[in-house]
Amino acid sequence: MLARTLRCANGIAHTGTGNVSERARSARDILRRPLARGIVWVVACVLALGVLAGFERSARLADLTAESERLHAVASQRVDQHDAHLTALSAIAVAGAEQRPDLFREVAGAIMRFYPRIISISLVPLEGEDGVLEIGVREADLRELIRAAAERSTGAPVLVRYPSERPAYLIVKRSPNSETARYGLALVIDASALLDGDSDYWTRTEATRWLALPDGTSLVGVAQGARAPHFTRALSSGTQPLELKTAIRMTVSDILPPVRVALALALIAICAIALRAIGRQRAKVRAAEARVELSGLETRLSHASRVNALGEMASGMAHELTQPLTAILAQAQAARHLAARGDMDRVAGILEEVVGQTRRASAILERLRTWTRPRERNAEPIDLRDCIRVAETLLAGQAQELGARLTLTMPATPLTVEGDRVELEQVLFNLMRNALDAVAESAGAREVDVDASLDGEMAMIDVTDTGPGIRPDVRDRLFTPFVTTRESGTGLGLALSHRLVERAGGDLILVEARDGARFRISLPLARAAREAAE
Repeated sequence: MLARTLRCANGIAHTGTGNVSERARSARDILRRPLARGIVWVVACVLALGVLAGFERSARLADLTAESERLHAVASQRVDQHDAHLTALSAIAVAGAEQRPDLFREVAGAIMRFYPRIISISLVPLEGEDGVLEIGVREADLRELIRAAAERSTGAPVLVRYPSERPAYLIVKRSPNSETARYGLALVIDASALLDGDSDYWTRTEATRWLALPDGTSLVGVAQGARAPHFTRALSSGTQPLELKTAIRMTVSDILPPVRVALALALIAICAIALRAIGRQRAKVRAAEARVELSGLETRLSHASRVNALGEMASGMAHELTQPLTAILAQAQAARHLAARGDMDRVAGILEEVVGQTRRASAILERLRTWTRPRERNAEPIDLRDCIRVAETLLAGQAQELGARLTLTMPATPLTVEGDRVELEQVLFNLMRNALDAVAESAGAREVDVDASLDGEMAMIDVTDTGPGIRPDVRDRLFTPFVTTRESGTGLGLALSHRLVERAGGDLILVEARDGARFRISLPLARAAREAAE
């Protein structure tokens, strides 16, 4: 019970702390791999460059929006001035343009001097050709165009694209502004000059702006749709709601400036080095704490294991010695009765049996001492057939009591190996006794077969029984000390046997069998035996 309790406590401790520590070590091992570190580095760099690119793009769009807002305010103020000029010129025309054309020309010239974007002013009679006044640029005949626009007017000025390659438009108003209008009054506005300002932002090659009439006719800049605009807004004018659009072209070097990219990568490298140093330091601290904790745990478990081992040893010794001591007691009592009757002949035989049981008890103690304390090997050439016969002689009585058949199959030639005779006899005795104990639990045929053979330069001995076999849960731990399948077993026999066979240079294994269990001993032949075989 103490052993099972300690083993459970040991398993729970290892399960509780082992799983966590294994997962932690596994995670750390993955992070330590060069490939994983490289992937993390690449991901961090990509994320940093993505953030930098997003920041630079947002900053450039913010600058564009601010400049576009400013340009929109200036252009809206300028087009509002056109309405005032049309009103003033219309009043002069109605008052007497036919009598005082010089006054109209003078006012028109003054307006054009103060507002260079107004490149031409025309006053065209709606009927006839007399009285036409044209001041400024005359690249095209605008008379019919102005008359048609004035006739379409319903009170609000009409906007018309200037009929040439010049980026200009006409704003036409009827004068007077009624159904009885006599003139068509027109201002020709240079759209490029309308957008001029004191900011050098629009001189950059990456910045683009364009202006269009309300119907979409392009005045300044690229054609509509050639590039998606970032800013679009109509001018704040009731008579000239021209559509202002702006955009900015951003290249990779614009959104990822080399200097800032270098600084970002350097910062990531510094952070990575710092984090790695911190991680290593924390790992060292955790490892030290784990070592201290494990050291204490190992000390406690080692003490518990020693106590458990002593208990198991004591239990094993008591179990192993019970049978010979009981036999000695019974034989001694029988000898005393026979001696009292004077039957000395039978007393001698009984005393001989007492000597045999005493030697058996001594051999048991020697076996346990061999397990706990190494000793020098007394290697000599041994015929394994003799060892098998010795084990058979010792176990014949037990086999008869169980009703088991013990069958030996051995070659006619010697199976000579080099080893300690007592140790090899002990191994065979343990295996054959275990086989008899196994068949004792069988309800069918109780058979134990010992088959010795020669396989090349190896001597093979198979011990097979018809018992219930070995449980799967103990197969992998079968040769571990204190592991047993019997309630009264100590778990030392197979472990000691395995150790003794290995000491002789061989191996002891469990072989798959259809029924029961089969153990195989393989030992190298002695040199003389190998030479004789050759």
